[in-house]
Formats: sequence, C-alpha cells, structure tokens
Amino acid sequence: MTSRPVIPVRVASGKPSAEALAKMDKRWRVRYLMLAPHRLGFFLAMVVLVASGLWWALVQFDRSTGWLDLHYAVSPTLVHSAVMAFGFIPLFFSGFLFTAGPKWLGVEPLPVPALRWPLVLQAAGWLLWLAGAHLRAGVAWAGLALACAGLVWMTAQFWGRIRRSQAPDQLHARAIGTACVVGCASLAGLWLSQVFDAPALARTWVFTGLWGFVVVVYVTVAHRMIPFFTSSAMPMVEAWRPFWVLWLMLGAAVLQVLAAWLEWAGIPHGAAGTAWMLVHGTLQLAVGGVLVWLAWVWGLVQSLKNKLLAMLHIGFLWLGVAFLLGGLSQWLEATLGIGVLALGALHALTMGCLASLMLAMVTRVSCGHSGRALVADRIAWSLFWCLQAATVLRIAAAVPGIAGLPLPWLLPLAAGLWAGTMGIWGLRLGRWYGCLRADGRPG
Repeated sequence: MTSRPVIPVRVASGKPSAEALAKMDKRWRVRYLMLAPHRLGFFLAMVVLVASGLWWALVQFDRSTGWLDLHYAVSPTLVHSAVMAFGFIPLFFSGFLFTAGPKWLGVEPLPVPALRWPLVLQAAGWLLWLAGAHLRAGVAWAGLALACAGLVWMTAQFWGRIRRSQAPDQLHARAIGTACVVGCASLAGLWLSQVFDAPALARTWVFTGLWGFVVVVYVTVAHRMIPFFTSSAMPMVEAWRPFWVLWLMLGAAVLQVLAAWLEWAGIPHGAAGTAWMLVHGTLQLAVGGVLVWLAWVWGLVQSLKNKLLAMLHIGFLWLGVAFLLGGLSQWLEATLGIGVLALGALHALTMGCLASLMLAMVTRVSCGHSGRALVADRIAWSLFWCLQAATVLRIAAAVPGIAGLPLPWLLPLAAGLWAGTMGIWGLRLGRWYGCLRADGRPG
C-alpha cells in the first residue's frame, strides 16, 4: 500500500495551519516533478547542466595531463559548444515559457503531462550526445536527433499557446516563438552537418542557434522582465523599456548570425574582408556601448542593494562587455592581425551573460515557486561570484601570456570551477523540485 503525501489543511486566513505543515510530506519524490511545468523543465535542465559541466572538466583535465587517455568519436569542442548552446538552456526556457508564457498571452497553461515527453526527449538526447562523444558517432547522432525532436515538439506546443491568444501585446511571445523555430532549424542543421561530415558548417549552425535562438530569447525576456523586477523591488526606479531597445538587441543578434555565415562562406576576403571586420567591429562596439549604458539606466547601481536583483543586472552588463570585446577583437585582427579576444568575447557572452542571468532567473523562480523568500541567500550569492571568477579565468585563458600565468592550467581551472559551481547549484535546487512547497501551497 503506497503512502499519500499529506496535503496541508487551510485555515480561515487561507494559509496552511502549523499542524498541517508539520505533517506535510518532506521527502523527494519523482511524482512531485509533475506538479508544475518549471519543476520538470528545471530539474531535467539541471541534470544536463551538471553532467555536461563534469564531462567538460574531465576533458580539460585530460588535455592538460593525459592521465585519462580519453577516446573521442566526435570532436569534444563541438560536443561542448552544442550542449552549451542547445542542451540545458532550452530546458530552462521550458520552465519559463509554460509558466509565465500563458500569463503573458492570457491563455490556459498546458497540463504538465503534455510536456513530459518533449522535455525527456531533450534531456535523454543530450546525455546520449555526451556518451556518444566517446563511444560511437552514431550514438551521438541518435542523441542529437532525439534532442531535436524534443525541441521541435516543445516549440509546436508554445506556438499552440500563441495561436490561442487574444492578448493585444504578443510581441515578446512571438519573438521568442520565432527564435525557437530558428533553434529547431539550427539543431537540425547541426545533425545534418554531422551526418555528412561538414565540421565547419556544424560550427556555423551552433553559432546560428546561439545568437538566433538562445540570445534572442534572453534579450526578449530581459527587455520585458528586468525593468519590471527592478521597479517592483525598488519603486524609485521607473520601469523603462522602449521598444527601440528590443529591436536594437534583436538586430545585433541577427548581425552576429550573418557574420557567422559570411565566415563560413569565406566572403568577403582580402581588402573587402578587412573592411568588413572594421565595420563589424565598429557596430559591435556601438552596440556594446549602448548596452552598458542601458544596464546603467535600468538601475545597475541601485540594484546592488538587492543581491538577487544585482545578479540580474550584472548578468545583463556582461552582454555589453561581450559586444565590446567582440568589437575590439575585430579591430585588432583587422589592423594588427592579432585575433586573441574572439574566444574571450564568446565566453563573456555564454558564461558571463547567459549563465549569470540563468542562475539569477532560475533561482528567483525556484524560490518563489517553492514557497521561499525571493532573496539571494549566502549560498546563492557565493555561487554567483564563483561563476564570475570562472568567467574571468576563461576569458584570461584566451589571452596568451596574461599575467605570466601557466596557461595550460587556466582552462582546467575555469572548467573545474564551473563544474563545481553548477554542481552545487544543481543539487540544491534539484532537491526543491522534487519536494512539496515549503509553505504548503500548491504548485
């Protein structure tokens, strides 16, 4: 005979009684992952995030020492870049899109069971992708196909919510929906590139997905939510979000996608190529300057009084820094032939911006929907700064001879710090998703 969880009894005030809370089931159970969309999506995202972080740390350790003598059936660099762009991030997206999305659109949310297979397919696919990197390329391709099928299914479900909506303002939701379509096309393109052995094309599809899918979703959500969160926590800061800012960020993402495809095609080249690098670099510097200014206008300094809010603003600031580093890299390569900052700019984006915003937003949602206070406690704040340290180390590793440090160990150190940070964060929040809310409320 199976035991049932104790459901807290509500008293006249609408809150569960102390006696009911004391008797509430506090154990972790798989079935509790099905109580809300964010529980299942976030939990599976954490599984892929922790697994990929540990895997990459082992790869970097083996590259530095040779002790593990790892065999690769697929390029580990491609495996890493693909899982970082398409692996855990869309699973985190699912938690937001099917929790906040229906509220934006004024429609009924999907029942959690409808999301089970699209999300499980993605998580299983990415774990197969990691395993196939060492076993057989066919295993990796099969994992990629499963992940693609899951993402297409999830995208179709989100567009189903959009089509049912009568809300007057659907811009943010439709921008995200379009980005998800780009993500599906990019993942399918990556699969085809692998099957037909076209590594340069595979890399281009990864960058297309990163900028045209992931970054577009991030900046769209940031435009809608960061000013709202800031003004809610700090009434003296006005929620200012003109649409030209959104169009600027979307245009900048499209520019990066265009640059990736021009690089793959090998055009322009020669003098025209140098001119393009200067133009591209200038545009990135301009966008970076506007984004740093925007971070200031949105209340960067004021947010430092609220740790959870500060995490969001610092994460957004990294987006401006990434564009500034990217622009500087283009200028250095065009004028001096020194291409040392491209990888630094990429990781300022992925680790500095995307991962910081991920940690901040997921922590915020997880606290609110688990019945905990909307604050960044000592653990969350410490993990955030460990992530900042890992980001700086990774950027430093892209600059030869910086500070006289032994460069072969900078990458393993950054990868190890990333794996440790995400491992602790994932284990902590992963426990929340499989337990009932601390305040006894549903969800």
